[in-house]
Amino acid sequence: MERRLNHLFLVINILIGLSLLIFMSNADLRIARMAVGANNQWPGLAHQPWIFLYKTAPIPGILLAIGALVVLCAGFFNSCLKKYRRQSLFFILLLALGPGLLVNVILKDHLGRPRPQELVEFGGKQHFVQFWQPGPAGKNSSFPCGHASIAFFLMAPWFIYRRRRRPLALCFLWLGLSFGLLVGVTRIMQGGHFLSDVLWAGGLVYITGELLSWLFLPDNCNQGAVP
Repeated sequence: MERRLNHLFLVINILIGLSLLIFMSNADLRIARMAVGANNQWPGLAHQPWIFLYKTAPIPGILLAIGALVVLCAGFFNSCLKKYRRQSLFFILLLALGPGLLVNVILKDHLGRPRPQELVEFGGKQHFVQFWQPGPAGKNSSFPCGHASIAFFLMAPWFIYRRRRRPLALCFLWLGLSFGLLVGVTRIMQGGHFLSDVLWAGGLVYITGELLSWLFLPDNCNQGAVP
């Protein structure tokens, strides 16, 4: 447990450190200014590959969760799949509680941070607020990035395999981080999110996965086949 707490505190400290760097450098607005085109037109709304990435971003995560649901249900009837029920439930709960409940319901619908395209500076009517400040935007606000969060969800197998099959686990970790960042860049190019929205989308999914792993993937079972 001490090792897990230390790991969690490390992740939180990294998130706080990167957030301070973004705040002190004004990176949220600087990057938004770099992304926007002439006449406040956002290139990601009209050009490829941004449109394709936006439309397909949720698909891999949804397919992973559907596969987990199939294995979970089949595990009640097939003895060979029974040992994978715990991991399957972990996948489903991580998607539901991380990108689903925490990111898209609790935070996006209540913090009210205006999106870049809604700011006065870019032709909108709202003023910029930091991600920790309540804003006037209402539901489906900028913080955190919903599309990036479900893309970051692809890192989920990392939590299952990291103890016993480290190389495979690292592949999934980097896959999730890379795809999440790519989708995050897409949303920045569309004027839908700031850099800090993307950072915390990934951070919140990771923290949710870490906490769920304490419940479903004890250290002595964190290997990919848990009865």
